[in-house]
Amino acid sequence: MALTSKDKTKVFEKFKTHEKDTGSTEIQVGLFTEEIKRLIKHLKTHPKDHSSRRGLLKTVSKRKRLLDYLKKDDLKKYNSITKELGLRK
Repeated sequence: MALTSKDKTKVFEKFKTHEKDTGSTEIQVGLFTEEIKRLIKHLKTHPKDHSSRRGLLKTVSKRKRLLDYLKKDDLKKYNSITKELGLRK
């Protein structure tokens, strides 16, 4: 099951850069992070679900690529989003 619209709206409100922002790098990283949390929870109860494990690995890879781009493009935004999402200390 994918993220609900309520969960997506929370991420949009938290990371938007302007009023109609739905696809900026920060929002995409936030959505991927929520999806990763959901998949980890699912895999704890269903450890043999290998297709979900593959989806988790693909999602982590996509998030890493976006974070690498953000780090190269705008280090200040990268630092703030990784701190806010708890990806670094």
